[in-house]
Amino acid sequence: MPEFLVPPIQSHSERLARIRARLADPGYNNPVMDTGDHVLNPGLGPYAKWKGAPKDAAVLIGIVNRETDQRVVLTERTRHLSSHAGQVAFPGGKIDAEDTGPEAAALREAEEEIGLPPSQVSVLGRLAPYLTGSGYKVVPVVGLINAEAVLTPNPEEVEKVFEVPLDFLLDPSNHTKSSREWKGHQRFFYEMPYEGHYIWGVTAGIIRSFYETVDR
Repeated sequence: MPEFLVPPIQSHSERLARIRARLADPGYNNPVMDTGDHVLNPGLGPYAKWKGAPKDAAVLIGIVNRETDQRVVLTERTRHLSSHAGQVAFPGGKIDAEDTGPEAAALREAEEEIGLPPSQVSVLGRLAPYLTGSGYKVVPVVGLINAEAVLTPNPEEVEKVFEVPLDFLLDPSNHTKSSREWKGHQRFFYEMPYEGHYIWGVTAGIIRSFYETVDR
């Protein structure tokens, strides 16, 4: 085959197979290992604002196969919310008592926030829990979204739904370490702006964890 005909990147199916394998391999993805805000801020401890047990939560890292690339679904939260208003986030939220686990919670929240039926998602696996400075233990659930699925943001929670190329998010050159002063200390975090969307904080930290699990 002439060199110019060789695909420059893995096919969609090859990449998804690699992701699924890495998520299932404890050598790459230790399910009992914690990642989180404290990794870049060891002096602050895993929970910056809360004491006691964290609250369990889950988010969906939803991947869509498009014609030319693979994309990840993200949301921009509405600006009237009491917390994290206007920020970029994965669909997700607290794990309720009736949820059977993180996967069920992530899929339920995705349906509530962006109208994504659980039947349109094929779960590939989960990442190690991510501990947030606000006192949550977030389990990122990775899933393949049917490209034909129609996503409709719930205006009570989501301002807009948008997609970012998976290649962009998994490129470490796009993972910038930044800091802000918080309670008299410099607090460090990742940021990865994309086409006017400011991806940072917990969302960027989870993306970094995803990269370190499946592509590093």
